[in-house]
Amino acid sequence: MQAKQHLNSEATEQCEKVAVTVALGDGIGPEITRATLDILAAAGARIAPEYIDIGEKLYLSGHSSGIAPDAWESLRRNKVFLKGPVTTPAGDGYKSLNVTIRKTLGLYANVRPCVSYAPFVATLHPKLDIVIVRENEEDLYAGIEHRQSDEVFQCLKLISRPGCEKIVRYAFDYARSHGRKKVTCMVKDNIMKMTDGLFYKVFQEIAVEYPDIATERYIIDIGAARLATQPQRFDVIVTPNLYGDILSDIAAEMTGSVGLAPSANIGEQIAMFEAIHGSAPDIAGQGVANPSGLLLAAVMMLVHIGQAEVAARVHNAWLATLEEGIHTADLQGEQSQQVVSTAGFAEAVIARLGRLPQRFTPVQYQSQPRQPAVKNLYKRATPAHKVLLGVDIFLHERNFTPEQLASRLLALTKGILHLQMITNRGVKVWPEGFPETFCTDHWRCRFMPAQSTQFTQLPQEVKQQDIVQLLQTLTQAGLDVMKTENLYSFNGERGFALGQGQ
Repeated sequence: MQAKQHLNSEATEQCEKVAVTVALGDGIGPEITRATLDILAAAGARIAPEYIDIGEKLYLSGHSSGIAPDAWESLRRNKVFLKGPVTTPAGDGYKSLNVTIRKTLGLYANVRPCVSYAPFVATLHPKLDIVIVRENEEDLYAGIEHRQSDEVFQCLKLISRPGCEKIVRYAFDYARSHGRKKVTCMVKDNIMKMTDGLFYKVFQEIAVEYPDIATERYIIDIGAARLATQPQRFDVIVTPNLYGDILSDIAAEMTGSVGLAPSANIGEQIAMFEAIHGSAPDIAGQGVANPSGLLLAAVMMLVHIGQAEVAARVHNAWLATLEEGIHTADLQGEQSQQVVSTAGFAEAVIARLGRLPQRFTPVQYQSQPRQPAVKNLYKRATPAHKVLLGVDIFLHERNFTPEQLASRLLALTKGILHLQMITNRGVKVWPEGFPETFCTDHWRCRFMPAQSTQFTQLPQEVKQQDIVQLLQTLTQAGLDVMKTENLYSFNGERGFALGQGQ
């Protein structure tokens, strides 16, 4: 009878555990992941790990994405992922597994807290405490690249309104729920007026809904400079994908060690938690790696799955360990009292579970709902009145000057569409180009109706057949058409940029 009651008790306890998909990873991954799991178990985390293999071994065994179908099934079933760092093999053809997972599972928000732990970790910025919220699915990380000519390669930058709305709203919700006072938008909308311009426009629209949160905007270059020299100016930063990747690594390094920085990747249904550092194969198997970044990511995971008390217990024990000078080799400095191995550091944290730090402020957490607090993260755009106005045709030609190419095109095209402009790498080189402008073999030739003589006026509508006939004319003449981009207006507003110099 007692045995039966014991089994029932164990079954009840098991039912209370949250299934978590775990990947040990490559390089130092297995060492730091096992150390992290040991600490979580000792702290009473109610999780049931389900292990999957991903990364280098999968790449080399023929899975070009670095992950097998059964691993995808585990991630979609459990919806929570604790991931050790992985190695992407050198060579062409291997795509980043991190990016693949984030985009495939809709993990739109990358959240990276960056905190200094002075004086126990040496840093030039002892008061640094910021959170970078990075858009995680689009921008240049869409990964759409092409070689178009002998000299020119292309990467497409994709920014969507739903993507902007999701990440900006998440940043404001995060600031409000975590007691943060300000959200800063960093973009380059003075140059990329349509893509980054959309991001900032959405930021302004959503900011109105959060009157309790201060807002500001920085152009990314001066914003990054201010972050490096005056980080106390910032609280929460929201930014597109590439900028966020760069800024978060800068901020993490400014704390004194990238090895301390955690990362959460949040989607509408699934979340992934990881350290921001790589797999460090050069020190793998030596037992010297610092598990702190992954451990703090696991703390974020515990909050996410509703185990805030356990998260605080782990975090406070980690702070107590750090301030008592028990450090891994990467943190060795004047404040170090004992330099320990990966496993030794885990043991030290476990020994301090239940203690509060004396020099650092103890942390407290409130569990966050596993589903987003705001269900309507974005709205689908109302269909606009879309009018076809012309076409940009990209030519690969080595043997023409701008004037010669224009003369050839003008002689060939006698229909509705007429040559309006030629650019090279975005700069107008015809009409009225300058001989000092350096040109490659990559030409953008803009064709619009002949009466469209003023760049600020929208021309009459053209038909797809007009563009098809133009392309037939050019290709039959032996010109190498690499690509086309149709030019549209949306509700009477131009949906394309002017050339530099127009």
